[in-house]
Amino acid sequence: MSFIKLYLAPGKEHSLKRFHPWVFSGAIRKMDGNPEEGDIVEVYSSQREFLGMGHYAPGSIAVRIFSFEQVEPDYTFWKGKVQKAYDYRKKLGLVDNPHTDVYRLVYAEGDGVSGLIVDFYKNTAVVQTHTIGMYNVRDHVSKALQEIYGNKLEAVYDKSAESLPAKAAVNPVNGYLYGQSKGGVVVTENENEFFIDWEGGQKTGFFIDQRENRELLGRYVKGKSVLNTFCYTGGFSVYALNAGANEVHSVDVSKKAIELTIKNGELSQAPERHEAFAIDTFDFLKGKEDRYDVIVLDPPAFAKSKNVRHNALMGYKRLNAEAMKKIKPGGILFTFSCSQVVDKYLFNNTVMAAAIDAGRNIKIMHHLSQPADHPISVFHPEGEYLKGLVLFVE
Repeated sequence: MSFIKLYLAPGKEHSLKRFHPWVFSGAIRKMDGNPEEGDIVEVYSSQREFLGMGHYAPGSIAVRIFSFEQVEPDYTFWKGKVQKAYDYRKKLGLVDNPHTDVYRLVYAEGDGVSGLIVDFYKNTAVVQTHTIGMYNVRDHVSKALQEIYGNKLEAVYDKSAESLPAKAAVNPVNGYLYGQSKGGVVVTENENEFFIDWEGGQKTGFFIDQRENRELLGRYVKGKSVLNTFCYTGGFSVYALNAGANEVHSVDVSKKAIELTIKNGELSQAPERHEAFAIDTFDFLKGKEDRYDVIVLDPPAFAKSKNVRHNALMGYKRLNAEAMKKIKPGGILFTFSCSQVVDKYLFNNTVMAAAIDAGRNIKIMHHLSQPADHPISVFHPEGEYLKGLVLFVE
């Protein structure tokens, strides 16, 4: 099978030789055809040296490499990618774990498949593609999942309608690629129970990337008053309740998220200690001085592109300063950013600026990131999107 060849401008091959999987449009000198969005292309240096194969897309990132060798990208190839991801999660102790049956099975560039996410919920795999190229091979991915998991897999749900580019050349509709489910299930994460709605919830239904950070929260909440802001489905809230918090308040501006949070709170060991509020976080914090021992700040991405990064940093600074002013003396603040364009150094500096603004002495207790089932390739540092700090506020 032959593919359209793309040739880079002189000197633009260095990142690919360091196995970075993105080819930017400005690096391409010429093409020997007119590839359409999602087509497989081969990338060559200006000296016609083969560099990699990937999916083409119009836009800033023109090619996302899925192989640095010349391969036949058939079903066997894609099954091999999924199998490697599965074997890695097995080494992590996530597969067939009696205490945790929800994890990320495939994480885009971290698993060598830029544009593909697969999350596993008890017995259902939820697939989300972010490029037309990966959307085109979703049936291969589904078949691979069925063969690898066997009778442990009941359904494969494709949730690509929200994740594909708005101007994509396809009209995806969310639906089951294999099997069927009632659209939700109670999963277990570190022995904490959660109801997951992958059909109606955000992303694939749950923020799996906070698993280890939620577990860390449990160390500090016994007998404490806890506020979980931007709570979504109440992940941190359930951990706090089960770890012995005296009181847990969950806040999210979304009424739908609060409904799920209440449902998850009822699955906890102490639902009577939980209250949930559908209100803006800043509005909720008014008049709450010295009210909480522990506060969690886990907002959605304030910046999705560099041109709005400054405004995002101002938002993070304001949010953190407000929480620092309100928290009890000796309180503990868990604060996060999932904005990929805000790196951990920039985030740390923003938190420092917030501490100066709040006039509180702050100690850093922990530096936080995403768990190992969201692997960061050493060749693609951009894969590290989640960063967080645990702060002691004097």
